[in-house]
Amino acid sequence: MIKLLRIKNIALVDSVEVELEGGLTLLTGETGAGKSILIDALSLLLGARASSDIVRSGHDAGVVEAVVESQALAETLEVHALPAEGAEVVVRREVHVTGRGKATVNGALVPVSLLRELAPLVAAIHGQHEPQGLLDPETHLDLLDAHAGLTGQAREVAGLFARLREAEAALESFGRDRREAERRRDALSFQAGEIEKARLAEGEEDDLRRERARLANAERLASAAAESYALLYEDEASVLARLGQVFRRVEELAALDPTFAPFVEVRGEVKAQLEDLAFQLRDYQQELQVSPARLDEVESRLAMLERLKRKYGSTLAEVIAFGRRSREELDALADPEGRERALARVRDEAAAAFTEAAAGLSRRRQKAARDLERRVEAELGQLAMENTRFRVGFEPEEPGTPPRESWTERGFERGEFLLSPNPGEPLRPLARIASGGELSRIMLALKSVAHLDAQGKTLVFDEVDAGIGGGVAEVVGRKLRAMAAAHQVLCVTHLPQIASLADHHLVVRKHAERGRTRTTVEPVGGTSRIEEVARMLGGETITEAARQHARELVTLGSKP
Repeated sequence: MIKLLRIKNIALVDSVEVELEGGLTLLTGETGAGKSILIDALSLLLGARASSDIVRSGHDAGVVEAVVESQALAETLEVHALPAEGAEVVVRREVHVTGRGKATVNGALVPVSLLRELAPLVAAIHGQHEPQGLLDPETHLDLLDAHAGLTGQAREVAGLFARLREAEAALESFGRDRREAERRRDALSFQAGEIEKARLAEGEEDDLRRERARLANAERLASAAAESYALLYEDEASVLARLGQVFRRVEELAALDPTFAPFVEVRGEVKAQLEDLAFQLRDYQQELQVSPARLDEVESRLAMLERLKRKYGSTLAEVIAFGRRSREELDALADPEGRERALARVRDEAAAAFTEAAAGLSRRRQKAARDLERRVEAELGQLAMENTRFRVGFEPEEPGTPPRESWTERGFERGEFLLSPNPGEPLRPLARIASGGELSRIMLALKSVAHLDAQGKTLVFDEVDAGIGGGVAEVVGRKLRAMAAAHQVLCVTHLPQIASLADHHLVVRKHAERGRTRTTVEPVGGTSRIEEVARMLGGETITEAARQHARELVTLGSKP
């Protein structure tokens, strides 16, 4: 949910900071006070297109910023490699008079397109400011699937369609150019053969480098080993010959001072280690041979390994892996006819799995559509749209298996909501005939029928009360309040019956200060709230009767 909203230099707002809570928050105010500015500001955070006209005159830029608490949003940021600490996320949008602007998420610059991608995890705006949602027919099947609990099946169908497309693409690619396949086999045969002929072994390169260093410095190594052996063992004054004299003196010291006793105890170990080193030096000197021919062999082998690495990989392990993959691919291409039959079999199996799943999904959608239509029409009847007909239109209209070229990741059909608000009028696409208020009420009806959003998401309704009043207004308010049990709901309203049901009440006011008009947003409660509801009831002149009526509405509204 949105915990904090800051707006600076947007339209009539110079600076506003609003703390938002869960439940139902209603925004009221006189006509023209600027209630729509808050909706416009939220739209900017959701990635709506920005016009430089929205920047308050006399300023270079306007800013909208929100603190959003959403674990799902924070997890999505990690997928995009954006900073995320805990469930709180700061979303910021700047709009400049030059037409440029920038967006940030937790301080990191992001494209506005990412805000649009993240929008479903932040909030949904329903009404005249809605940039997508109900106005986009592509969302209608998703809403139907969510209502019917078919989202999992729809996701399965999409996965099967993707698998089918991959199988078709593989078959088409294989059959498109058999000559290219021949050239590929020749190349693979050369690559695999060259690498296999070299008989490479992991770690071989390091062993060869060590051997090359030893062969190149054989004379120096032999001289150093011989000299070391003589100093340690062979000379009359060698280390080992004089070691006995040292330990005899140490024994005398230990007899007088026990501090040296530990050194006497290890003399056997010290002597044994020095003797081992002496014999190793002797054997090393004897075995070490100067072999120019072997050095040439090692140099040639290393040069060959370098050539292979330049062609097939940066390390010997990568060259070996490349050779293995080349051989596997070559084996796969060895029988082109068999390969083509195998690819066709995979495609046919994928098509059969897709058609079975899509047909089942179509049947369930048709059945769910009738139920959704009936329940939405019943809800709309309670929302002063009792003569409205609501239908889910499918293309094709009848269930069955349509031509293969019309299959999509959604299955066999496209779906679109159709509406006829008045008797005798034909059903038409929702986007072509619904006003902002009707859109809000239709979405309210849809959301009352089924939980279509993840719990905790922010839902914004604008003009939901357009063209209604009296008892219908109270019905709308009660539905909004019921929805607020699972979501943070923000609603702009002009009706006191709805305003009286708010868990939190914000008033938008317009003032003239120092020759300039500015809009403010203030939370109201107690007497201030009674006064606002009374203003909505009675207009500019607030009578005591209006106040009493307002008290009654607020008291009734506070009851479950």
